[in-house]
Amino acid sequence: MANIVAIVGRPNVGKSTLFNRLVERRQAIMDNESGVTRDRHYGYAEWVGKFFTVIDTGGYVTGSEDVFEGAIRTQVAEAMSEASVILFMTDCHSGLNPLDKEFARIVRGLDKPVLVVANKADNTDYHYMANDFYALGLGEIFPIAAASGAGTGELLDEVVKHFEEDGIEGPDDGIPRIAILGRPNAGKSSFINALLGKERTIVTDVAGTTRDSINTRYNLFGQDFILTDTAGIRKKSKVHEDIEFYSVMRALQALQDSDVCVIMIDAERGLEAQDMNIISLAIKYRKGVMLMINKWDLIEKDSNTMKKFTQDLDDKLGQLTWIPKIFTSVTEKQRIFQAIELAVKVNENRERKITTSKLNDVMLREIDHYQPPALKGKHIKIKYITQLPTKSPTIAFFCNLPQYIKEPYERFLENKLREHFEFDGVPMKLVFRQK
Repeated sequence: MANIVAIVGRPNVGKSTLFNRLVERRQAIMDNESGVTRDRHYGYAEWVGKFFTVIDTGGYVTGSEDVFEGAIRTQVAEAMSEASVILFMTDCHSGLNPLDKEFARIVRGLDKPVLVVANKADNTDYHYMANDFYALGLGEIFPIAAASGAGTGELLDEVVKHFEEDGIEGPDDGIPRIAILGRPNAGKSSFINALLGKERTIVTDVAGTTRDSINTRYNLFGQDFILTDTAGIRKKSKVHEDIEFYSVMRALQALQDSDVCVIMIDAERGLEAQDMNIISLAIKYRKGVMLMINKWDLIEKDSNTMKKFTQDLDDKLGQLTWIPKIFTSVTEKQRIFQAIELAVKVNENRERKITTSKLNDVMLREIDHYQPPALKGKHIKIKYITQLPTKSPTIAFFCNLPQYIKEPYERFLENKLREHFEFDGVPMKLVFRQK
């Protein structure tokens, strides 16, 4: 059994703070506002040579007016069912709460180790107040201050005693990462849930439901990869809340951490300026890119609808027509698995290595047919071509006068490379060097 630690409890007791402390990075959004965390959030930690997964969860509540209340409770239940150790967090500042007692009845019925963590014990008085939580009847209390790290060592010493194995260091290392990006309410979370066949992330009609970037391990046709659901990205001028600001920052970080960006477009709205901004960022960071046009089932169609829509996309994309497109309906589960297949293909293209001999055989022939234009009476001679050992395709052209190669000819070379080799969905970099 894998080493999994779930952090649970009512809202605002410091679950995300402890999560970030254990994974040693500010991965989960923290705020004084109640209910910031909604979905299950996974990270990896290590203590005294033991490696384990940490799950952050939303705050457990009942009887509130929060539209997400029931969905959050479901996410908490899923986390506890996965866990090998449960950290039940409480708050020394606010003391024993009726919600703590109610939640204690739930965890008491689980056949799993439950450790009561009394957070915010940041001075002697609050440290003594931690004793109040013995009334929960769950055994020893572990006073800590998650913000400073005080007491977390003693807590972790107890946690690792319950592990049956040492765990695996960096279980996601080397696995392709596919980030699902787009504007709010494009269908990103619904897409993840449809692929998995379960409610991995909370879905509502409320824009901004997803806040953190949620990573999910997924296997298709025997291949593992990481799917990342992200918060919807809006224009800066429309972002007014701190939480949404940090959500967008997490989404942009997910873009940078990914190998392939699946940019989801709402078919009813078409390709908008903000979608183009996301595409530009993906290209800037040299990521694989594809467009997933969702909600295609809502479009009235005739025999030319897809052709016209594609042409409109290409007109807006300009020179970026090498970005592949797929039309889907997540709610109807139309072509959702084909979308993932396309993302995997784009990743393969991004990692593609062309031998130097093949590059020279093909491209020197094309260059002979269309020589670089002479500049100032000087003739440019491209002598040799090779692919550089970079993560995404970088092709080096060695010539006598690299400074005279202009953008139109560079574009010609890129088009010929794409024509002869499979680089769909992949930004290419061409460099010209003296030889």
